[in-house]
Amino acid sequence: MKACYLILSHKNPKQIYRLIRTIKTASPDCYIILSHDPRNCDIDVSRLEQIPGIYVQFATADRGDFSLVENYFSAVDWLVNNNIDFDWLIKLSAQDYPTQPISEIEYSLSKTQYDGFMEYFKVFSPESHWSLKEGSGRYLYRYKKIPFSLPKWLFSVLKATRIVNRLQKFFRIDFEYGLRFGLKPKSIFNSNFQCYGGLFFTILSKKCINYLYSFYQNNPHIVEYYKETLIPEESLIQTILVNSKKFQFYRECKHYIDFSNSIHGHPKILTESDYEAMTQQKYYFARKFDLDSNSRILDILDQDFANKHNKKVSESSLS
Repeated sequence: MKACYLILSHKNPKQIYRLIRTIKTASPDCYIILSHDPRNCDIDVSRLEQIPGIYVQFATADRGDFSLVENYFSAVDWLVNNNIDFDWLIKLSAQDYPTQPISEIEYSLSKTQYDGFMEYFKVFSPESHWSLKEGSGRYLYRYKKIPFSLPKWLFSVLKATRIVNRLQKFFRIDFEYGLRFGLKPKSIFNSNFQCYGGLFFTILSKKCINYLYSFYQNNPHIVEYYKETLIPEESLIQTILVNSKKFQFYRECKHYIDFSNSIHGHPKILTESDYEAMTQQKYYFARKFDLDSNSRILDILDQDFANKHNKKVSESSLS
């Protein structure tokens, strides 16, 4: 079984290198695609490319617009068009870290009957994790970003105009990721093609990746629609795969993420106090970590992995 890890990064090279080293040490034959946004920090490409199985691509990425989806499908294109031999694509950010040994994660994937592990739910239904207002605002409007920056005082004044979003349904003004103006077009969704949502952190089999690639190439009207929605990375993949009815999914994300007291969708920075929660067997990874503010939790996890490895070696030598 061969895994491919897609890591999206934008800051803290030391943390990027540490995650890559942890994965590659445990799984030397795996592939790693590093999709790096160079606007905040540089990375040493020559250093990374000395390690077999690492491919680096540079691309800007901004949460809320289509860039994250484009970067994901750029990696999918590379895998398919280069006939890369892989069985699973695991999507991570550079602020993630495994909470179980990589060898155990990959072994579990080699034995599973599931085609993928991802959170999903019908966006416009009672099962949705978002309010109807939020789901509709994200995916029933097509937005144009105002291309110029506004003075802070004017931005604050304009925020008061959001009351118009409550008074009518024909257009939306959004300030979450810059100033955007959205109009409500004819929806692409219906009873046969429903809108699904879920976290961007997915683990998908090669069968799913091949299907995503084919759908993306052959349904430009769906892709173009999503390009003008908000936070498309939390819907497009789920919508494509679940509507296909071709796959069996484990319906939860394998990441531990703490959104309590979240501001603008940013999760809590994890520390030692979160150790028991993140290391539950149902989780493979956790996010997010910040090496600069707390490296000890990563040291603890690394020691866990070493202890489990040594125990396994000891047991095998006695058998």
